[in-house]
Amino acid sequence: MTGRLGPGELRELFLFEKLDEGQLAWLAERGEIAQYRAGETIYRAGEPAERLFVLLEGTLSMLMRAGGAEIEVNRTSHRGTYAGAFFAYLDLPLARSYATGLRAVTDCRFWVLPAADFGWAVREWFPMATHMLEGFAVQGMGSQQTVSTRERLVALGTVTAGLTHELNNPATAATRATASLRERLAGLWDELAGLGAAGVAAGQLAALADLVGEAAAGAGQPPRSPLDAADREDELGGWLEAHAVAGAWELAPPLVAAGVDTAWLERVAAAVPAPALARAVGLAATTCEAQSLLDEVGEAAGRISALIGAAKQYSQMDRSPLQQVDVHDGLESTLTMLKHKLETGIEVVRDYDRALPTLPAYAGELNQVWTNLVDNAVDAMEGMDGRGRLTVRTARDGDRVLVEIGDNGPGVPEAAAAHLFEPFYTTKPVGRGTGLGLDICWRIVVQRHHGDLRFSSSPGDTRFQVLLPLTQDG
Repeated sequence: MTGRLGPGELRELFLFEKLDEGQLAWLAERGEIAQYRAGETIYRAGEPAERLFVLLEGTLSMLMRAGGAEIEVNRTSHRGTYAGAFFAYLDLPLARSYATGLRAVTDCRFWVLPAADFGWAVREWFPMATHMLEGFAVQGMGSQQTVSTRERLVALGTVTAGLTHELNNPATAATRATASLRERLAGLWDELAGLGAAGVAAGQLAALADLVGEAAAGAGQPPRSPLDAADREDELGGWLEAHAVAGAWELAPPLVAAGVDTAWLERVAAAVPAPALARAVGLAATTCEAQSLLDEVGEAAGRISALIGAAKQYSQMDRSPLQQVDVHDGLESTLTMLKHKLETGIEVVRDYDRALPTLPAYAGELNQVWTNLVDNAVDAMEGMDGRGRLTVRTARDGDRVLVEIGDNGPGVPEAAAAHLFEPFYTTKPVGRGTGLGLDICWRIVVQRHHGDLRFSSSPGDTRFQVLLPLTQDG
């Protein structure tokens, strides 16, 4: 700080020209002059808004970050231009940090006032204007919050639809297998009763039980090729017909699926009386079918459990908000949630660096970023008739983790590229986008995680890059 301005000098600045002598004197006591060299950064966007800056001499540049780059939004040498904590009179979150960055283009002199003093002065001297401005700000934030909430609900609807679709398949399979299993269990009682009526002794029944158990153990083996299975069914069916076993061609398929051959059938024939052979083979076929159905139920239950696990990972239920995160977990859970959209002929290419360390992050919020970026990529590839390719890549970039979501769609039009991260801007048809998806991504990545969000686009190659710091500074 290099001195002060008197009340008369303050009146020459357009911001203060209508104040009375007492108000000017009050400000003169609290403000000071500060100097900055050409190229010096005065403050950055997102830092605590602690001071109001009024330009006295020099040229300044106001900066914002968008698409991973720092963009100059205003350059001026107009004396009296003010920047910094000019919302200090509002008791709102937007007043607590600088909205833009400020840099000295040439050597600059500023009159600087602490934010607390400026906020008090505006509230005390202009109460009606303060109330009106605060109301305007609250309404604007409320409108954006409402649409932002809708955007989150749309994203939630997208993943819920995907989860419902994915859960339906194994649930249906389990229901169908359970109904068939009930029939097979009833058939087992019939076969056992028939064995008893055929005079099978206890020792013979024990030997048969061992043979049936041996066959059932093979029920879960990988399926044979159709040609091999047909040849083996012909072989077993012929043996069963030759031994006067009724329903030979219905019994052969489940036995072949379990790996049974004619040598095993010979052992069964040797273990039981001839009148009981048909019942013994029927018992074995029914048991093998029941075992196969149980395997189907188990597989379906496993798929349901895996989907629920992916849903929990996606939503981060029962976890603390800030935690050490492996970005691959969130990416995979998101791809699972959106699987129904990716099954429309889109190839998913994973290029992961599994050696990446974990990083401190709000995992549920990052999953929303992945959802928006993947969903946008899928929409960009609409109508490509099975030629779409989604690429998900991770890598280390210095002290940050890089997550890249790419697609081979037509690319972002040049006219739209400059506006992609602006709230309410959308390239989607009316009713399909709110224009807040990328704005939310930007807020989560840049403001919440102190990271960076960039994109590049050309026909056939559009990439969104998320860069997240490996350490959390607070």
